[in-house]
Amino acid sequence: MSAIAPADRWRGVASEEVDEFSASVAGLLRKRSRRLLASLARPYRWQLLLAGVLILIRSAAYLSIPYLVGLGIDSGIRPGGSGNLAALVEVVIALIGVLIVNAAANFAFMRLSGRIGQDALLDLRRLLFAHVQELSLSFFERYTSGRIISRLTSDIEALNELLATGLTSAITAVVSVVAITAILIHLDTRLGVVTLVAMPLVLALTAWFRHNSARSYRAVRRAIVLVIVHYVESLGGIRAVHAFRREPRNQEIFEDVNGRYRDANIWSNRLASTFGPGIILLGRLTTTSVLLFGGYLVVQGQLTLGVLTAFVLYLRQFFEPMQDLSQFYNTFQAAGAALEKLAGVMEESPTVPDPAAPVRLGDIKGSVAFEGVTFAYRDKPVLHDIELAIPAGQILALVGETGAGKTTMARLIARFYDPTAGRLTLDGVDLRSISISELRRAVVVVTQESFLFSGTVGENLLFGRPEATREEMIAAASAIGAHDFIAALPNGYDTDVRRRGVRLSSGQRQLVAFARAFLADPRVLILDEATSSLDLPSERQVQHALRTLLRDRTAIIIAHRLSTVDIADRVLVLDAGRVVEDGAPADLHQAGGRYGSLHRAWLESLA
Repeated sequence: MSAIAPADRWRGVASEEVDEFSASVAGLLRKRSRRLLASLARPYRWQLLLAGVLILIRSAAYLSIPYLVGLGIDSGIRPGGSGNLAALVEVVIALIGVLIVNAAANFAFMRLSGRIGQDALLDLRRLLFAHVQELSLSFFERYTSGRIISRLTSDIEALNELLATGLTSAITAVVSVVAITAILIHLDTRLGVVTLVAMPLVLALTAWFRHNSARSYRAVRRAIVLVIVHYVESLGGIRAVHAFRREPRNQEIFEDVNGRYRDANIWSNRLASTFGPGIILLGRLTTTSVLLFGGYLVVQGQLTLGVLTAFVLYLRQFFEPMQDLSQFYNTFQAAGAALEKLAGVMEESPTVPDPAAPVRLGDIKGSVAFEGVTFAYRDKPVLHDIELAIPAGQILALVGETGAGKTTMARLIARFYDPTAGRLTLDGVDLRSISISELRRAVVVVTQESFLFSGTVGENLLFGRPEATREEMIAAASAIGAHDFIAALPNGYDTDVRRRGVRLSSGQRQLVAFARAFLADPRVLILDEATSSLDLPSERQVQHALRTLLRDRTAIIIAHRLSTVDIADRVLVLDAGRVVEDGAPADLHQAGGRYGSLHRAWLESLA
């Protein structure tokens, strides 16, 4: 198998990344990008106005230097030693003053613009992170982790480069080109015409660079996305990589995508290395032509030496910004694309939004009801017209084959999704009318993936209820049977679990997740395959704790291990998104049927 095939598999991801902003190279930001940019700039509008004034002062001082040099030559230095020393001194003093003003304005502008840029990026990172956390699970199912990381890292960095150097250089370059063009024509129309002869070549070279630079930029963006996606996917599945000796194959794929990234950057550098020297060559040829023609005019007495000197100095200032604009164009493409993608993320709205006028539940009892609930993942029906009432304090077990809809029902109760049709209620109130924060306090989910955050065991236990005391935390851990192994850790409850809890075994992580959920004290507790990582002694210990901790609490248990189902008051058997059996575990077992078949199959698997 060639190394190109996996890269081709990801090409669609890369193309999606780049095509989100293919129109920005024309120089116009899309409407949503402009809105985001305006919202970021609005708090700093007065500082931006001051920065604009500083740019004008700096540019005016800088552009006056050639004029003063020419004036000094014409008024203070004359052939034959008959110069006017006083006039020369005055011009030199004025020149020193201009240099001081330029330096001071430049210093103030760089300090101010740097502060504005970093404050704006701080606001953007804060808004983006807060917004992404509020988005629903459906967003994370559509966006790969590599794309999300790219938004928070490389896209922000592209904007940082634009704000730090690119935008300043571009504004200065535009002001300089426009002002110098007017100055050249004013100084001497004849020399101005000679200068303008080179402009068609400059414009043609610039158009060529813009066209090819846009293509090379898209190639670079496609390549870097391939690198990020492969990097994130490989490290995210590092256990499987090691288990199946995938390292050589992953390295082969990485060599391919990394080579593509290198080649794309070489192409981009080749274009820049052609455009920059080309502009320099045209500038020097123009300067040579001006010197030749201007020298002739000076000899003929039709032009002063000072004007010719000023003209040549202005020519240098005229062509230097051209190179800055070429560099800015690349920076602007990257920043424009980044801004468009960031604006796209910011425009994403939660599919389970908070109600505009939430209903206060007061003392929550914990009764849950499905009323004609139908649900589909992207037009694929999973649940069909479910009618179900779960009284407060009842322990309900959901069983069925993989894909029957058990986890989907649990996600709907936790309102990770809203039903396609029908409604779910908590104590008779539609879940869509309850604020997300109140619902999360009332309903807690413990999944098979017992995720632990970096930090101590105690910090992870307090995650669901930060105001709990240490005594309450220890009591919850003791009730679930986690206290003994936590106390045996090097620092007890202050032991750092490290990234994703790798310091603990899977069973220990699951026990910590149980204790965290029980400490949160929800009225409705959902256990989604939550005992699957436990060994048999630990599972028995947890089941014993569950009988006490689930008393007077509504609980929904999803388990393939039917031993966990024994603690349930009621069993619901699902098949293809429909309820096919409903009753007490013992009654369903004696009646045979679907639950009896599942129970026999489970016993056979143990044998």
